[in-house]
Amino acid sequence: MSKEQVKAVLDRVLTWPSERQEDAAKLLMLMESQDESIYRLTDEQVDEVRRRRADKNAPKLTLDEFKERLSRRETGMQGVNCSARCAILPL
Repeated sequence: MSKEQVKAVLDRVLTWPSERQEDAAKLLMLMESQDESIYRLTDEQVDEVRRRRADKNAPKLTLDEFKERLSRRETGMQGVNCSARCAILPL
């Protein structure tokens, strides 16, 4: 989409009712804030997320099962800093 097309859409937004303009502004600010995040997935991580989301028969964990697995991993990771500990947790 060209800059002229974006400007044309934004100009039309100014003709909308104020509630819709506010919705549009909130959506754009949310998108903008996502760009400020320091967290980024690698291409391999994106591929893995897509693969897992595509599997309709993927096993699901209950919250209690997840907490139990997390607890077991953290028990074995005493003395390791958070960034290393967080990096090995499964998606």
